[in-house]
Amino acid sequence: MSGHSKWANIKHKKGKADALRGKITTKISREITIAVRMGGADPTGNMKLKLALSKAKANNIPKDNIQRAIQKGAGALEGQSFEEITYEGYGPAGVAMMVSCLTDNRNRTAADVRHVFSKHGGNLGASGCVSYMFKQKGIFAVSAETGVSEDDLMMIALDAGAEDIKSSEDGFEIITDPAAYDDVEKALADNNIEVAMSEITMVPDTMAELSGEDAEKVQKMLDALDDCDDVQDVYTNADLPEDDEE
Repeated sequence: MSGHSKWANIKHKKGKADALRGKITTKISREITIAVRMGGADPTGNMKLKLALSKAKANNIPKDNIQRAIQKGAGALEGQSFEEITYEGYGPAGVAMMVSCLTDNRNRTAADVRHVFSKHGGNLGASGCVSYMFKQKGIFAVSAETGVSEDDLMMIALDAGAEDIKSSEDGFEIITDPAAYDDVEKALADNNIEVAMSEITMVPDTMAELSGEDAEKVQKMLDALDDCDDVQDVYTNADLPEDDEE
């Protein structure tokens, strides 16, 4: 899930209960399978697969599961046919939401997503109704525990083509254009800087700061979308208090 408070998001993901581990594994395995079908089993020339494998590593997905997903995508195992669909709309308090799905049944997925929007006070819209508010960016999260200084990290990342670096007590977020993603990744690796999380995601141009009841309603809707089997990622411009995300 994305679009706001990236570092808090990482902690939120890693702190998920074990009961959700199976669902996370299923979603990421599906993402790996689709990536292999679309671009082959070599992550070097397949950015979708590279990102899916990075997500699998961050979520401690077992190697056996990853290998089965790759084999399924390569045709070694029988599998269902999935397609990518993105739904757009507005949630509580008028926040923008983009819901990225992988599905083998478009009608089922549309009904599930529509139900969540309706139940939680949101409204699904036409394609393009909120996507103009977001831009695709590469994100690298570096923990403060690595000990790298902000000045050193900034020099390394910016020289490699990064656009910006944001710091917090937890660490740093490096923001790049997707075209510079590989170069920044290589520069960090060459300088032995460990990355806690990396992805190419949708980042909102402006944030909508929420608190109180509005924040609670949005968080409940985000949780409900996460619970949908076909939903892979949710992007929003909602800026939620960290306490509402834990």
